[in-house]
Amino acid sequence: MKNIYVSFRFLCLLLVASAALTTTTFAQKKLRQKIDKLAEDIEPQVIKWRRHIHQNPELSNREFKTAEMVAQHLKKLGLEVKTKIAHTGVVGILKGGKPGPVVGLRADMDALPVTERVKLPFASKVKSTYNGKPTGVMHACGHDTHVAMLMGVAEVLSKVKKDLRGTVKFVFQPAEEGAPQGEQGGASLMVAEGVLKNPKVDVMFGLHINSATEVGTIRYRSGGIMASSDRFVIKVKGKQTHGSTPWTGIDPIAVSAQIINGLQTIISRQTALTKEAAVISVGMIRGGIRNNIIPEQCEMVGTIRTLDTKMQAIIHKKIKLTATKIAESAGATAEVTIQKNTPVTYNDPRLTAQMLPTLQRLAGKRNVLLTNAVTGAEDFAFYALQVPSLFFFLGGMTKGQDPRTAAPHHTPDFKIDDSGMKLGIKVLSNLTIDYMLKK
Repeated sequence: MKNIYVSFRFLCLLLVASAALTTTTFAQKKLRQKIDKLAEDIEPQVIKWRRHIHQNPELSNREFKTAEMVAQHLKKLGLEVKTKIAHTGVVGILKGGKPGPVVGLRADMDALPVTERVKLPFASKVKSTYNGKPTGVMHACGHDTHVAMLMGVAEVLSKVKKDLRGTVKFVFQPAEEGAPQGEQGGASLMVAEGVLKNPKVDVMFGLHINSATEVGTIRYRSGGIMASSDRFVIKVKGKQTHGSTPWTGIDPIAVSAQIINGLQTIISRQTALTKEAAVISVGMIRGGIRNNIIPEQCEMVGTIRTLDTKMQAIIHKKIKLTATKIAESAGATAEVTIQKNTPVTYNDPRLTAQMLPTLQRLAGKRNVLLTNAVTGAEDFAFYALQVPSLFFFLGGMTKGQDPRTAAPHHTPDFKIDDSGMKLGIKVLSNLTIDYMLKK
């Protein structure tokens, strides 16, 4: 009799638990449906925001009007708003109706010194100066779409505030493209000024729209998805002489040419490229003032891209060794300076696996593609150094277009299809609630 009572009681508890689980699952489904409907409804407004921002671009650390627009919108939604973080950064805090984790969502706001060639009714006509030179200003990397999408996500999630199991931090960041010369800025300064604290962020999500990825498609990668970016300067010092008698001096230009060739063998012959990709590029070389004078000095400036921190350290060491020894062999000297700028953008493997079903549910499994690592850099990496993070690429190319014909980012012909933003709004919103529900 006792055994029958125990079994009956266990069965009752099992039925109660099952009913509770069914109720919770139903509530989650209803919340997701509501969020998707809200995202559909706000798409036209997001497109308007994006076009306004595109037509009024602002350079790094100068995003004054963009920041004001964002702050006004967040205040209108009733969020706690902080401004002037890392110069022009804006943070909105949305506290849900239930306790839970703090989820950070990030969008970058700055434009580039590029003169737009795309024939759009909302094309940029803005002019400015950069490094002392006159230039057009253009959202040639899609940051205008990032801002507009995150403004949309803020509105969507604010309308389901009572159902949120945690807090959302909306981070609108300046200067992702790099602060102006002599200034600090970007994600590193945002972190230094406490953007991940008060309340402490548990995870960060971010996206980057892509001009060569079809609308409706998401590309992701666990681990390193974007490369570190380091700047190097090599100053080669020789001995000045007349161009007609090079043997009476030491030619730093000829030595520099040998160093450039030597740097490439670091990648092609001394780096384990089956492990991760790496790049060394010399982007600028300057030396001399006249055709018949061999100068005393020549300078090279370039970039290093790596996807593995150990490889990064080895490559730095070999650049210094290669440059100094080649110069020494010619009787010259080489001074090498390497400046670390942006670390590897690293997707936490556990978080990536946890959130992959969300990406697949929203875009469809066929449209969520494992991507190769990209040797471009992204300062979202500074958030990922501090908290588990997931960063992915969102399709912004018109459906049916050949990716080979799509203009690359940072070019005058760069173009994004507005219809790609709706999926971005849905994904960022759902990543937020799904992470909260899984905790």
